[in-house]
Amino acid sequence: MESYGAVTGTSVSLGAQEWPARTVPVAGVDLLVREVPDAAKDLPPALFVHGLGGSSLNWTALGLLLNDTVRGIAPDLPGFGRTPPLAGIGGIRQQADLLGQLMDAEFDQPVHLFGNSMGGAAAVALAASRPEQIASLTLISPALPHPRASAVAVWFAALATPRLGKAVLDRSKRMPFDKRLEVGLSMVFGDPRALPPEVLRVYEDELRRRDDQPWGSQATLDGARSILLSYLAPPRRSLWADAARIDCPVQLIYGGKDRLVDARIRTKAQRAFPNARLLYLPQSGHVAQMEHPELVEKAFRQLIA
Repeated sequence: MESYGAVTGTSVSLGAQEWPARTVPVAGVDLLVREVPDAAKDLPPALFVHGLGGSSLNWTALGLLLNDTVRGIAPDLPGFGRTPPLAGIGGIRQQADLLGQLMDAEFDQPVHLFGNSMGGAAAVALAASRPEQIASLTLISPALPHPRASAVAVWFAALATPRLGKAVLDRSKRMPFDKRLEVGLSMVFGDPRALPPEVLRVYEDELRRRDDQPWGSQATLDGARSILLSYLAPPRRSLWADAARIDCPVQLIYGGKDRLVDARIRTKAQRAFPNARLLYLPQSGHVAQMEHPELVEKAFRQLIA
């Protein structure tokens, strides 16, 4: 069933709290992993997976809203946030394998899996490969293959092209920081002007940090290429084929102002998963868990009720 929600805001107390962080050695890299604070140890586990250019901080508000229901962790994938890159982990399925190893190290029971954008694609691949370990799947603007491309998505796909991608990023980095921040906010959020100051501050801090990381640009290029390659996979090996094999409850969430993932794909996505619910947020952009965490929280609680 498709449902609609009004715009809500992220409370200051939620957006300002940062989860405790630690490192977990997985597949030869020390993953930075954040834990939802104040969650009881006997709660079922959850794993939150960010998208391209994001980090574990993308889940701060949602995780805090759910800390009475799950004991969640959110990693910085290799090359993003505060985790250094790892050779051979740029692809969607390599990311899924890495996340599977993280689950093995951290949890001994089925996991509520959340994924956004590129992280949503990796979550689909992970859920299809390890069905017995997934209790539910919540996908926010997942990067599933789409026959139609928006103007912004075409620009994004250019990042995946050898030489052209590097030239695009180099040109972007020559722009004044404030202009790049404005462009980034408009691409990711439905209405940046409505965001609480602490959410804007986190986004700005992450962008500055990526500027200082020697591997940041390459990680972005590798991630873009992994998404493009997943789009070009033959039907029997595509993410759509993975979706058809996932039997756990699935919550799909799409934003009407998403400039990176065309929300018109939502009906196809709902048909692709055997057991899926759909939430469409007309005012949301690409990261509904940051813009409208209360609505995502409510959808998840309904999913598992």
